[in-house]
This record gives sequence, C-alpha cells and structure tokens, in this order.
Amino acid sequence: MALSAFSSALLRRLVCNSTPAASVFRATFCFSSSGSGPSHTAPPPSSIFGDDAEVANVPPLTTPKLFVSGLSRLTTDEKLQGAFAPFGRLLEAKVVTDRVSGRSKGFGFVRYATIEEAEKARQEMNAKFLDGWVIFVDPAKPRQPKPAPQEDTHSSHAGFTTNKTVGWCG
Repeated sequence: MALSAFSSALLRRLVCNSTPAASVFRATFCFSSSGSGPSHTAPPPSSIFGDDAEVANVPPLTTPKLFVSGLSRLTTDEKLQGAFAPFGRLLEAKVVTDRVSGRSKGFGFVRYATIEEAEKARQEMNAKFLDGWVIFVDPAKPRQPKPAPQEDTHSSHAGFTTNKTVGWCG
C-alpha cells in the first residue's frame, strides 16, 4: 500500500509540475480530494473561451427554440436531449440527418417550454464541448418559404429543351 501511495505522489509531482503540454492530465489528475497535494478547486465546465464574455452582448431570445451547430456526427437525439435537459422542461431535441445516408448533418434544434429556460440553456451550453466537439447555441430563425419553381423560358414549343453546353461532356 505504501508503494501505491509513493507512486501516486510521484506521478502527481511529475504531472502537476510539468510543461503546459500535460494540461489535460493536470485537469483530471491534480484535482484529487486526497489532501496530500496543494488544494485546488474544480475547474469550471470546459469552454473554448476563458470567460463568459461572449454571451454578455447577445440580444435576448424571442422564441424558445434554439439552433445548435457544431454537433459531432455521433451525437444522437438522445444525447442532445440529455445535454440540454438540466436547463428546463425540454419539449423537443432533434438532430438533423441526411435523408439518404441517415448521418447527422452536424446541427440540430432544441425547444423549451419557456423563453427563460431557453435563455438559460443558451448561456450555459454555448461554446461548450459535447461528444468532443465545440457546440454553438443560437436562436432558431423561422423557416423561410421556398420560392416557387420558375418557368423555363428556354424551352421550345414542342416540349424540347435546348442545351447551352459548349464542348463535350463525357
């Protein structure tokens, strides 16, 4: 048992006093509750920004639906729902997928019961890691109607279309 405590203390000393390249180990290993090393507080949830300054200048939400971009291809509806559920009553969590392949397109939508819950989720989850990827949470914009198909003005009266391609395409 003494050998285990010695090796643990040696490893802690090597990792915690090493170069910045070992910051991954420092975050997980040096925050132990053993009391033998220096006392540290647990780090805040990981963010690509050092503070919450990026959410300070954002206008308030007008809809309880949020657009989530930067999702991993492995993120499912269930994982998205699990990540956003702690911030309020979640009505919908949907990862948008390709119709043909069924793979995620890398974005999705979450909808809450109230705007206040959606605002809290946006502030807490914007620029955080989910499934190893940094996600961004923005207000969802209303879907724009697709324009009507345009008439083809280059068709002949017999129902044939003219091909304007110059050269050979094989």
